[in-house]
Amino acid sequence: MTIAIIDYGAGNLHSVGKALELASVQIGRPEAVIITSEPDFVAKADHVILPGDGAFADCRTNLDSVPGMIEAINETIDGRGRPFLGICVGMQLLATRGIEYGVTKGLDRIAGEVREIHPTDPHLKVPHMGWNTLNAASGHALLEGIPLGEQGWHAYFLHSYQLYADDPADIVATADYGGPVTAIVTTGNIAGTQFHPEKSQKLGLALLANFLKWKP
Repeated sequence: MTIAIIDYGAGNLHSVGKALELASVQIGRPEAVIITSEPDFVAKADHVILPGDGAFADCRTNLDSVPGMIEAINETIDGRGRPFLGICVGMQLLATRGIEYGVTKGLDRIAGEVREIHPTDPHLKVPHMGWNTLNAASGHALLEGIPLGEQGWHAYFLHSYQLYADDPADIVATADYGGPVTAIVTTGNIAGTQFHPEKSQKLGLALLANFLKWKP
């Protein structure tokens, strides 16, 4: 079994890799975690992760600049039906488009737009940076064994934009930051987290472990 983390010049690659290694050991199924820019390896991996940090448009440009990577992602998702996880901007790229200094096309896997956060509380600053608990919008295997709600575990966020999904059924969990902020999305064998599981301590490790066990 192999885990591929897509290297396209954007994302917290090594921290994500270490967290996935720990999660695979935690479930008693140690897996090889490979950081790669090779489309062929991505297309053949058992689990694929698309991290991302920075601006939506820049991340999309970087992803497009890796020859064959979009096709490899499509093969992973559609051809082989493997579990696919986007993290932070990697999650946002799953949207139809991003609205940040113009309009940039996303991968169009989750219908919706990535737009700036506008907290209703004027004292809340943007970017949204720090620890928040999660609220379940629907049940999902990725949340198994993770305490939610005000007394639940915390996830670490760092972002100014969020994915506004057209279909509420695609939203699995939200966080409260002057209104609901999309925290986890899923559809089919695709999932995305706005927060950084690799920085989210026990919640992050539990979610990554659930992702590795997930059989969509």
